[in-house]
Amino acid sequence: MFETYEGAPDPAEVSATAHDSARALMSRVRESPNPIVVERLIHFTDAHGIDSIAELWAGANPRTLPGSLWRIYLLRALVHDDPVGTSLHFQRGVDTVSSSDQALAGASHPTGPKEMLALADEILRGMFEGDFAIALDRAAAFCRLSSAGVASIADDIESTEPTRARELTTRALRLHQTATELASCSKLWRQGLLD
Repeated sequence: MFETYEGAPDPAEVSATAHDSARALMSRVRESPNPIVVERLIHFTDAHGIDSIAELWAGANPRTLPGSLWRIYLLRALVHDDPVGTSLHFQRGVDTVSSSDQALAGASHPTGPKEMLALADEILRGMFEGDFAIALDRAAAFCRLSSAGVASIADDIESTEPTRARELTTRALRLHQTATELASCSKLWRQGLLD
């Protein structure tokens, strides 16, 4: 009788599928980076939505290949959904924090919505062309600066808009956590341990 009911997918199978698909994608594209294929991968979520990627990789451990791919695709989606807001947060972070993260991210100064869209695509392109660890480092730098910018804006509005300030503080924390995860992935990739 129990065999007639379909249960939830086996977590081990879901994890194996995430890892297998990420490895296959990366090895195929990086071994022979056809510019047409790379462009299709960069713009895949524009046509098919982020949910198709989420189905494959969102549940993966953040310090794995599928977990890192998911986070970079998610960052690109965030930028494309709100280029004005993300450029404001990023620029505020650049103006607030004194670090080399702006140079590491590869952003121009000042960084407006158009530049932010180009940066998001460029970081994603780096996953398939060039040094994957550098793409991860650039994404981490982007997240660190955006986190600092969001936190700074939250501080500014805390007394007048406490609910919005809490939302921004939560976003800043998530961006900071993502930056830490991506930086860890970069180190693991350099050591040949990112799977």
